[in-house]
Amino acid sequence: MYLSDDINHDKISKMTVSQLKQLCRELRGCILHTTMKNGGHLSSNLGTVELTVALHSVFDVYGGDKILWDVGHQSYAHKLLTGRYSRFESLRKKDGLSGFQRHSESDADAFVSGHSSTSVSAAYGISEAMRHKGESGAVAAVVGDGALTGGMVYEALNNAGKTASNLTLVLNDNAMSISKNKGALARYLAHIRSTKKYYRAKEHVKTALSAIPVVGKPIEEMITDVKRLLKQSLYDSSNLFENLGFTYIGPVNGHDLEDLIEALSVAKYVNRPCIVHVFTKKGKGFKPAEENPGKYHAISKGGAAVEYNSDEFFAPRTYSEAFGQELARIGKNDRRICAITAAMKYAVGLNYFKDFFPARFYDAGIAEQHSVTFAAGLSAGGMLPVFAVYSTFLQRGFDQILHDCAIENTHITLAIDRAGFVGEDGETHQGIFDVPMLRSIPNTTIFAPASFDEFRGCLRSAIYDTEGVAAVRYPKGGEFTKTEISESGRQALQPAGDYFYSGKNSAVLAVTYGRISLNCAVACEKSKADLLRLVRINPLPDGVIEIAGKYDRVVFFEEGSKSGGVGENLAVKLMDAECNTKVEIVAVSGEFVPAATVEEQFEMYGLSESRMTEKLRNNAY
Repeated sequence: MYLSDDINHDKISKMTVSQLKQLCRELRGCILHTTMKNGGHLSSNLGTVELTVALHSVFDVYGGDKILWDVGHQSYAHKLLTGRYSRFESLRKKDGLSGFQRHSESDADAFVSGHSSTSVSAAYGISEAMRHKGESGAVAAVVGDGALTGGMVYEALNNAGKTASNLTLVLNDNAMSISKNKGALARYLAHIRSTKKYYRAKEHVKTALSAIPVVGKPIEEMITDVKRLLKQSLYDSSNLFENLGFTYIGPVNGHDLEDLIEALSVAKYVNRPCIVHVFTKKGKGFKPAEENPGKYHAISKGGAAVEYNSDEFFAPRTYSEAFGQELARIGKNDRRICAITAAMKYAVGLNYFKDFFPARFYDAGIAEQHSVTFAAGLSAGGMLPVFAVYSTFLQRGFDQILHDCAIENTHITLAIDRAGFVGEDGETHQGIFDVPMLRSIPNTTIFAPASFDEFRGCLRSAIYDTEGVAAVRYPKGGEFTKTEISESGRQALQPAGDYFYSGKNSAVLAVTYGRISLNCAVACEKSKADLLRLVRINPLPDGVIEIAGKYDRVVFFEEGSKSGGVGENLAVKLMDAECNTKVEIVAVSGEFVPAATVEEQFEMYGLSESRMTEKLRNNAY
């Protein structure tokens, strides 16, 4: 057993190849066991085990070197090799290890990494800071070929290629992001992978490297010879990366430890920007994931992979499925409907639309900014574009929504998946900032349905009855259900236009929207409070201020950020109307939501049924 909290660079760098292979087997077993129990990202982590071991053989994260992962969902093996083996069972649990890199969790994590296409920029910044401070460490960033579909990578490559910093970019090429990669770049990388000429000077490079210690400074007089040998190992005399200023090494088999260690050692000791192009198999070592890496990209607790079925419609289990099926129905009757995803066809439910209408389906890659402006262009040309995107990733398109859509009142529809709490994915993925972001932009309408039926109506209203930017936000998973709610409580969740109001002449009014409406409806029954449930949350529907202004106290429950949220907007409008109503807002106030189950997060932030009931009773006369 090699895997323990004591495993480190010094021990790994002295292991034989057979010992390193055993370490890889232990890593895969631990990752598989934990993700099957806790849920998490499986395929991406299984595919990078040998690469991670090779990186930690060459780079010493406690000796001045830095390793960054883009994105951090492929860093499980890195966590296990940096003192977190005994805590790995807590992965993605409340107060446990994050599913992504977090510098606050470990000094071995150089940079937070929950979103894609950021590592090259961050690695370049870190390497330049080290150079200015006279530090001798090297920086390595692992960037997937999926991340290369994001424009930020090219901004960074353009800037970093001219530096003298010791910067190694490892291009982990597995032809996947979450779905299979598409586009010109994917074809370009496939062409490089297909060559049989890779690493021709392997034995000569190995001979040269035998004189260079893996630990410590390189022998200065060997560098010139290594540089000469590098030229012999290149696939071509010129390629995209070389033209941007990088020395290119590869392609290298990402599951061959000897080749990996050789290539990474050369890149580290050349002391200039290098790209090591490795090809890996996503899901390596677990046959079901190897055969269907997209399906096993992330698994739920208990090891269940996400099932996708596009052949026929069925009763939807999640809002993502309800969205995908409904958009396909709309698209059948309206040839203007176009669907856009940022590399998440299955995750957002657009597999249905793609299968029925492939000519009107667009996978833009991990490029949210481009997706928004592309949608604006489609709209300007007379189409009805719908961009389906996770709340946490929509944040990246703020300027494009504002500048390219809202200013000209250009009509696009945003289907905002994973809005609100998303549970164990942690701080980087909680969908609590889209409402404040969108509310700050003029010509923007936001819907927040509380049921599948209401969602379908909101989607059609967003597409056909709304000008400018229209957003429909909905949570991860399916509809809430409760058996103890009365008929009047159930009525509160029926499709209800812009809002639903149940007044019983109470002194206290509870206001809310979205999936927590069911918790709130039950709490109102138990506390004898009245209920106002919003469906359109921005702009506030006509009549809402008049209703709320009649009450002594209003308690606004919001699954999102208090600052800039709908509750604050209601409070300001009541004040502007010179109402004497006292407003209290129960929401996330000035913090990032940590990993926990959704139920635990509801309890933490006062949005569970019991916490709502307690709050309303405390405010009741």
